[in-house]
Amino acid sequence: MTAFLKRLVSQALSNLRKEVRPTNNIKKFATEATIKTKPYKLHRLDTSPLTEVKVTKEEAKDYYKKMFILRSLENATFTLAKANLIRGFCHIYSGEEAAAVGAYVVMTPEDLVASPYRIHGWAYLMGNSVLGVLAEMTARTSACQRGKGGSMHMYHDRFFGGFGIVGSSVPVGTGLAFALKYKGVKGVGWAIYGDGAANQGQVFEAFNLAKLWNLPCLFYLENNGYGYSTSIERAAANIDFYTRGDLIPGIWVDGMDVISVREAIKFAREFCLEGNGPIVVEAATYRYHGHSISDPGTTYRTREEIQAVRQQRDPITTFKALILEKGLLIEEEIKSIETEVKTDVNEASERAVKDPIINASELTTDIYSECLEPHIRNITPFNPLQHKRLGRAINLK
Repeated sequence: MTAFLKRLVSQALSNLRKEVRPTNNIKKFATEATIKTKPYKLHRLDTSPLTEVKVTKEEAKDYYKKMFILRSLENATFTLAKANLIRGFCHIYSGEEAAAVGAYVVMTPEDLVASPYRIHGWAYLMGNSVLGVLAEMTARTSACQRGKGGSMHMYHDRFFGGFGIVGSSVPVGTGLAFALKYKGVKGVGWAIYGDGAANQGQVFEAFNLAKLWNLPCLFYLENNGYGYSTSIERAAANIDFYTRGDLIPGIWVDGMDVISVREAIKFAREFCLEGNGPIVVEAATYRYHGHSISDPGTTYRTREEIQAVRQQRDPITTFKALILEKGLLIEEEIKSIETEVKTDVNEASERAVKDPIINASELTTDIYSECLEPHIRNITPFNPLQHKRLGRAINLK
């Protein structure tokens, strides 16, 4: 064999070895993967949520898409608010997506939910469309509540959402749990609240009644670390909120990890439905924006703190890395989800400023289901307003 042929054979063998050599770049495909949850903290509980669970490909895709929708929805909301197309209070949920999605995927149609006012993501998950949520804030005809709710008050069939009074969702959620027990419905009443509400008297009054009457109430605290501009350390003598139900058991969960939240909530729901009464779940999460649009969010915390959370604990990027590592999704599938979501949200955002503005005459419609007075009192008694019946205020389309 000539030297030339030897070189060709040697090169061919080398190329063949490169093609068959094991490599870390080979794409892995899996229909299911085992995932370890983050550690939990327990109060008055002998057993814990599962620490090692199965996650299917479809679940991974669903969770990632839902979280990405919530983030994209809030990015669109922030853009509209900064352009003065959304007026009044506007509270952005970015950073807390895992706390909502991980909890929502465990709910059943029998559950009833009362929530505070950082509501856009929850309003979408509970049945409103992205367009309905955005148009509600811009007061357009495609709004989910015909523009009467704005940023803080959006509802749906099982969603008694958006209480603007801090902490007021807690007694309402407790009342929902009472209604379920009274009617014999196998569901859970959700009382969602934030750390800013956790020190209020009405919260502890609700705790007391829920435990006294053994109600199936899930007290769900989304602890983003700050009540407006006040850190939890400056506001609460005991910052272990999951322990503050006294006789009510509690769970602390990493609210930036969607799978850990899912398992904590699954455990909590089963606890309630087995007749054990109420339970407190505290999800430790974080908001990237200020309390509302008027708050820059950097006067009481540093930009470095926010950036560190974004880089190290972001619920979307960390979950993306996990499901890629486990082979549940590949990069092309992730990109396809993101492209689809961005397109849909952009279209909804455009419609939310192009659709007709809701006529001011609707301001006096449906104030009462049955108006017993001939007129609605105005700012003076000399120019009363006519009550009109438009129809169901909640747009379920």
